[in-house]
Amino acid sequence: MAKPDAVRITTARSSAADDMKSRQRRYALSMTIRLVCFVAAVIVGSGVAMWLLVAGAVFLPLFAVVIANAGDQRNDGFRLPEGPSTHELTPGERED
Repeated sequence: MAKPDAVRITTARSSAADDMKSRQRRYALSMTIRLVCFVAAVIVGSGVAMWLLVAGAVFLPLFAVVIANAGDQRNDGFRLPEGPSTHELTPGERED
């Protein structure tokens, strides 16, 4: 008889504080890239490159919010068995 797999803690979600810091870092990085696009558009002057950089700077906030709000999606496919199990812990007997 095969033993069921143990629950693996490596698939646990990160804490709320760590998740928030990670989202803030991703958003800050995206906004830094947006600023670089604006500055590069001014430096480049006119032409197709300028319009591509301006378009990137304009539409990047939309993608930055979506990326920053992407939740923690860790999943290794492990599912706990449904219903009562013979492997559940039972209350121990008291020793007086």
